[in-house]
This record gives sequence, structure tokens and C-alpha cells, in this order.
Amino acid sequence: MTGAAKPCLAAVASLALAACGLAPPHTLPDMPTADAYPVEYSGDPLEGARAGSLGWRDFIGDPRLETLIGAALERNRDLEIAIAQIEQARGAARVQRADRVPTLDAAANATRSQIVAGGAFGGGDIPSPAGGILESRSVSLGLSAFELDLWGRVRNATEAALAEFLATSAAARAVELALIREVSDAYLGWLEASERIRLAEATVDSRREELAIAERRLEAGAVSALEVAQVTTLLTQAETQLAALRLQRAQSENALILLIGGPLDEDAPPPAPLGAQASAEPLAAGIPSELLALRPDIVAAEERLRASRANIGAARATFFPSITLTASSGYSSTQLDGLFSQDGDTWSFGPALRVPIFDLGRRRANVTIAEAREHEAVANYELTVQTAFREVADALAGRRYLAEQVDAQQRATEAQRELAELARARYQAGVVSYLEVLDAERNLFDAEQALLQVRRAEAANLIALYVALGGGVMAD
Repeated sequence: MTGAAKPCLAAVASLALAACGLAPPHTLPDMPTADAYPVEYSGDPLEGARAGSLGWRDFIGDPRLETLIGAALERNRDLEIAIAQIEQARGAARVQRADRVPTLDAAANATRSQIVAGGAFGGGDIPSPAGGILESRSVSLGLSAFELDLWGRVRNATEAALAEFLATSAAARAVELALIREVSDAYLGWLEASERIRLAEATVDSRREELAIAERRLEAGAVSALEVAQVTTLLTQAETQLAALRLQRAQSENALILLIGGPLDEDAPPPAPLGAQASAEPLAAGIPSELLALRPDIVAAEERLRASRANIGAARATFFPSITLTASSGYSSTQLDGLFSQDGDTWSFGPALRVPIFDLGRRRANVTIAEAREHEAVANYELTVQTAFREVADALAGRRYLAEQVDAQQRATEAQRELAELARARYQAGVVSYLEVLDAERNLFDAEQALLQVRRAEAANLIALYVALGGGVMAD
């Protein structure tokens, strides 16, 4: 190697190495959250089962809910869209990866043309003394415009496409988790409405009997019309509540049909009561930094941040010269039997150098766009982390305070039931008017309905905590 060639090769090598730094390094911003969840309601962060290693079938304790979630994961249209987007991203990544290797094409051609007298062979300048038939055959293997990736443009574009594929895959898993929560919420709404309907129906039947008794006593002159009106009022209030609950259950059923992508299974297992929906083993809160790997929405945000930085490198590489190679080798002959002879050997080689000079700021604008998208991706990543932290903290607070609320409401219901029984006994003894019975019965009905509502809220919150902690969908 000559002394002049060595500095040129060294310069090219140094430029190629410098091109590796065209894309910003992938580093995550500092955690925009506290280092731990509030101790007031989070408890021991290591005590309990880890949501990331607990499959949803192991966490869900209701056999009917498990059947509904399984059907939704198979037939839900949103999930089908997410899966289709995964396939699109996978295909785009493969297309981009293919640009990193040469593309070889094989070609075979045969032409047959008539030449008139005085014309030219093959459209050239040499006249043909007599007309005739001209035949030509060729076979070749060619390399089409392969770019030497000296500045990392193709490599960065490939890395960006791969990151987008990984982000799409993580986003699909986030759709699965969201679907589990949505199906659970709709099902718990249906279950709450069903249990409240049974309670309301029993109350309506009881109050209809009371009204019939009151009307007979009115006919006998034992009570006044005021008492009959009071019993009627109590009955109509229960009937109104019953109609509202039936509407709520119908809407919950319709939501479930939409979420599972088909009709409800009439042969599904019987549901567990609201009070038995909680998982036997509590979930460990963990620490916020664990969410970076467990939450699929955070993983997707990070991969999109990685893709945005790779796109910056690809945009910056367009400022440098590009070299493409085109080559072919094969055989050509006017006779078929002499096609592969040594005399028919043909080849071509054509490197092309393209140097950007002036484009009215197009390349600079593309870099500006890529950098702005990287800033957006950073902000989106931080917002996703903050949202995840809030969701976990809210669910942890709900786990503690909703349990306290259920306990208090249960004790209040028992006390109200005793009060209603006492009021009825005092009324039958003639100590108080029926108005006291009316108030006690109304308060008991409201307390029983409120207990079912708060039990539903507690069950929904525990599932929300499982999802917020990045529950192990893939562990299923």
C-alpha cells in the first residue's frame, strides 16, 4: 500500500467510526417519581405475590369471570387490531433489515427482431446490407444499487424499525391488560346489579305483602289511610330502584358482549359472590423502578424513545456522501448453443457517488423534525411513568381504605338491621307510629345496597392494582 493511500483509508475509517455517534445515545431520563409508594397505605413493598409473575388465571378467583376474560382475549376486536399492528411492524422491520444486505437479481432475456435492408443492427450506426432476423439471448446475475452504509443511515433506520416493532408488541400486551380490567369492571358491574336486584326483588315482595296487610287493616278500621300511603311509598321506592338496577344489569351485559366479541355463554360456570372476589394472596407493591420493566406501556414508550433517537442518526447521515454499487455478470450470445461460451462472457460494475450540495434546507428540516420527535418521546416516557406510579398508588390506597370501608359498612348494615327489627317490634307493641318503621326499613335497604356497592368497588380496585403492577399476562 502506498503512503498516499494509507492516510485516505484512515480518514474514511475515522469518518465511519464518527458516524456511529450520529444517533444520540439511548439513556433513560431520571425517574420523575418518588423512590417508594406512600408508606401510609402501601405497607411492606416485598410482602405478597409479585403481579409480574402471577398469571391472570391464577389471580382471578371467579370461574365465570375467568371464562369471560378468556373469550375476550380470543375474540376482542381491539386486540385483533393490536395483533395486526404487530404483524405490520414486524414486516416493516424485516423490510428495513433487508436494506443492510445486497439484493441479487437473476435475469434471462431473449429477443428476436427483423432487420430491413439498409437498416442498422440493433438500432446502431452500422447499416445492414440485407434484411434478416436478428436473435439475441442473455443470462445475468446482478447487484442493484446497494448502498455502502458508511454513515449508519441504514443501520439506524433498521434499529428504529426494530424498536417500533418492539413498541407495538408491548402496546399489544398493554391492550391485553386493559382488556382484563375492562372485562372485570363490566362483569363486576353486572354481578353487583344482579345481587342488588335479588335484594330489591325480595324487598318489593315483602313490601307488597305489607301493603296488602295494611289495606285489610284499613278496611277493618285498625289503621288510618296515612299508614297505607306510607307503606305504598316504601313499596314504590323499592320498585323504582329495582327498575334502575335492571337497566344497569342490561347495560353491563351489553358491555360484556362488546368486550368478548360475541354472545355470553349460557353454560358458563356460576359466579362467585362479590364478597369472594378478592384474591387469597395479597399483591406485593414493590418499588416504582420495577414498573419500568413490568408495565408494557412503559416498555412501549421506551422503545419509541429508542426509535426516535435512531431516526435522528438516520436523518443526520443524509448530510454525508452516499456510495451505491451496481454490478452484473453473465453471458450474452446470438446463438443459444453458444450462450455459455467464453466468448459470451459479459460483466459490468458501476459505483456511484452522490454528494448533497443544496436542497433548500430539506435535510436540516428532517433533522429538526426527528429531534423534536425525540423530545416528545422523552416527555411521553416520563408522563407514562408518572401515570403508572399514580395508578399503583391509587390502587394501593384503595386496597387499604376500601377494605376499611367494607368493614365499616358491614357493621353499619348489621346495626341498621337490628334497628329495623326493633322499630317493627315497637310499632306492633303500639309504642311508635309506622313512620318510624318506614324510616328504619328505608335506611336498611339503602345500607344493604351500599354494602354491595362498596364490595364491588373493592373487588374492582384489586384487579386494577394487578393491572397497574403489570400483571403477568404472558405468564398465562
